Amino acid sequence: MASVARTFTRGFTRASTANSSSSIRYSTRTSTRFVLPSQAFCTGSRRGYASGPEGEKSSRSFHIGLGAVVIAGAGALYYLNKDGPKASTKPSGPFTPTKDDYQKVYDEIARLLVENDDYDDGSYGPVLIRLAWHASGTYDKETGTGGSNGATMRFAPESDHAANAGLKAARDFLEPVKAKFPWITYSDLWTLAGVCAIQELQGPSIPWRPGRRDKDSTACTPDGRLPDASKNEKHIRAIFGRMGFDDREIVALCGAHSLGRAHTDRSGYDGPWDFSPTVFTNEFFRMLVNEKWNWRKWNGPAQFTDKTTHTLMMLPTDIALVKDKEFKKHVERYAKDSETFFKEFSDAFVKLLELGVPFTSKADDRFVFKTSDS
Repeated sequence: MASVARTFTRGFTRASTANSSSSIRYSTRTSTRFVLPSQAFCTGSRRGYASGPEGEKSSRSFHIGLGAVVIAGAGALYYLNKDGPKASTKPSGPFTPTKDDYQKVYDEIARLLVENDDYDDGSYGPVLIRLAWHASGTYDKETGTGGSNGATMRFAPESDHAANAGLKAARDFLEPVKAKFPWITYSDLWTLAGVCAIQELQGPSIPWRPGRRDKDSTACTPDGRLPDASKNEKHIRAIFGRMGFDDREIVALCGAHSLGRAHTDRSGYDGPWDFSPTVFTNEFFRMLVNEKWNWRKWNGPAQFTDKTTHTLMMLPTDIALVKDKEFKKHVERYAKDSETFFKEFSDAFVKLLELGVPFTSKADDRFVFKTSDS
């Protein structure tokens, strides 16, 4: 404390000699958090000179004022030194997330998938994949509109499109993640969530990279860009061809029907595609090839049911994959070889998630997230 007093006394004496009312000036590089102690110092010195007449009282006031200055200065030094190591005189730049930051987002989604196991067959995973798929599957290569870049399903009318019925559950599921990591765009979050769900449900690794930017409602895509389950192979090729996919990629992407189920209050259809709706496998293709499918007799839209158990379903667009000879050869390949399916699905899904995104990074900059059990 003595050294502090000496330091401030010398400073005050030099200031008095120079007749300066602002005797001590901090460097312009000093953080704004230092202003209050500085003001306390200046206030104390002014009060020392402003009270009492000349003579002994003035001298006594001078020493009282000086004492106040020393005490205030010591307090200021304590305040600065107390938090000194944490302070920085360099202005902080914009936050630039790293791979580790995105891994934390992935981990949070994976954690929530485990904790919230009361949805459908025990997992929100399938509906997260559907969200990523539908957010990306609106791309039109001719106009360059749509795709995952924008996350415009947050707004009407896109959120109200019939094909997007039920996806509010997925969007709401991810809101706590967005709140915890506010720096990530919805566009990146939704696609990352789809990747997380596939990998956590024992599917293939999906390389991913950030770079999507959110847009407002003026960028909402028109209705009718997503597949209509009641249609045939011609419709399938038209929808996927608009995005730039060939027959092999089309069939691979349809393999996502290995997960989840249809809901009568959303699409109108009912039931799961296979017996393990929360595990990513090639079972969808095996069921298409090996099971016999009949029209279901019910009051809902036209769909197929398996002859053996009457508990599974296929959509008209699913059956079209085995009716068309070009599609069918890929269905048979995937039914026989899950490794081939995993590889080609991963490639096609990466392409889907990146359609129309103006990345500044290169394809080589993609990274693969660690799963929760790795």
